[in-house]
Amino acid sequence: MRGTEVSEFVTQGASGWLRERRDPSLSDVHRSIAVRRGGPVWRRLLAFLGPGYLVAVGYMDPGNWATSLAGGAKFGYGLLVIALVSNIMAIVLQALCARLAVATGRDLAQACRDAFPRTVAWPLWFLAEIAICATDLAEVIGTAIGLNLLFGIPLEIGVLVTALDVFLILWLQNKGFRWIEAFVIALLGVIAVCFLVQIVMANPDWGGVIRGFAPTTDVITNPDMLYLALGILGATVMPHNLYLHSGIVQTRAYGDSPSEKREAIRYATIDSTLALMFALTVNASILILAAAAFNRTGNTGVEELDKAHTLLAPLLGSALAPTLFAVALLCCGLNPTVTATMAGQIVMEGFLDIRLAPWLRRLVTRAVAIVPAAVVTIAYGESGTAKLLILSQVVLSLQLPFAVVPLVLFTADRRKMGPLVAPRWLTVLAALIAAVIIVLNVKLIIDFATG
Repeated sequence: MRGTEVSEFVTQGASGWLRERRDPSLSDVHRSIAVRRGGPVWRRLLAFLGPGYLVAVGYMDPGNWATSLAGGAKFGYGLLVIALVSNIMAIVLQALCARLAVATGRDLAQACRDAFPRTVAWPLWFLAEIAICATDLAEVIGTAIGLNLLFGIPLEIGVLVTALDVFLILWLQNKGFRWIEAFVIALLGVIAVCFLVQIVMANPDWGGVIRGFAPTTDVITNPDMLYLALGILGATVMPHNLYLHSGIVQTRAYGDSPSEKREAIRYATIDSTLALMFALTVNASILILAAAAFNRTGNTGVEELDKAHTLLAPLLGSALAPTLFAVALLCCGLNPTVTATMAGQIVMEGFLDIRLAPWLRRLVTRAVAIVPAAVVTIAYGESGTAKLLILSQVVLSLQLPFAVVPLVLFTADRRKMGPLVAPRWLTVLAALIAAVIIVLNVKLIIDFATG
């Protein structure tokens, strides 16, 4: 049965593809998680819960921390509405990823390979690989900063220490995909508890919090506020998450009939939506904490993670606050290293149809990220690390349109998607979101280029 699934040619909408579908993403765990065919809805839904949380960790990485801290410190609760809007954008695009995977049996990388000639597919692969390396590099630096704040480990040493997570991930992979999901969700739970305690300590103005989620013209009329809003929006959707989600959704054995696929799309969308709402809660908590602890006390210039860590104890009157902050940051740095590696495997296998052993893929990805991070931190110290983080975000911005646009095009094509093609309203909404993201990222690149 498994071999039949792997070699099966998808005839539904086949005229829309230049090449046949071959081996699936992450073949060692493909369709490895059983899905109930009957019973209560919540039991069937439970089988699909997990991939969304692996995706969600990319929406609360150190880059998101920096923008949320700066926004909360400078403008209080005013940018909460931007966090909400950006999260809605993410929910729509990740839902399209699940739809593409279930309807076609392809992840986004495979779809690009099978839909475009090699002269297009190979440049897309190259750009995707650069984005994966940039993502992993940012997480390496974020983890090193967390180790520095929590244990006093120098950044140069912390960058090298992050290489050790390769053994943890390899062990989890051997245990099964559910173990990876459990590890990620456990770290997300730690992050949530850390911020809950800090929010209680900060005692925010809850009326101001509620008003912060309401649209305001200040975001447009205030140039400084607009710039930070663009930063929050522009850093929301990361290209590796689009490849990742379309691959890991296929770990569920949801069946091949149209009704089973429709049910899989529905449950996978619920999973990613719930997980991204959790990510919104974390990002909003960072902004609320910054507003309550820094903006309210006149410390409006807090942007660096280490500065925020230093100020929390005297402002909140507790030595526990900065410790919780550092623990949460460390967890936010560790989690994406797991998902970035899986995304890297999906990208390489999908575009090139090359299979590497998971341990080899992990070592290659980690080495590419650690070498430049180690060189910069040793040569320039913390200031160089900050510049490297900024550069990684610009690289991600450059690659993003090359992942979003094909996703929207594929899911709107009835020849490729068959009866599971995205509804017209969803395609229009996704196209609008893609246009907004592209414009914001172009502006970010121009701002970076012009200083």
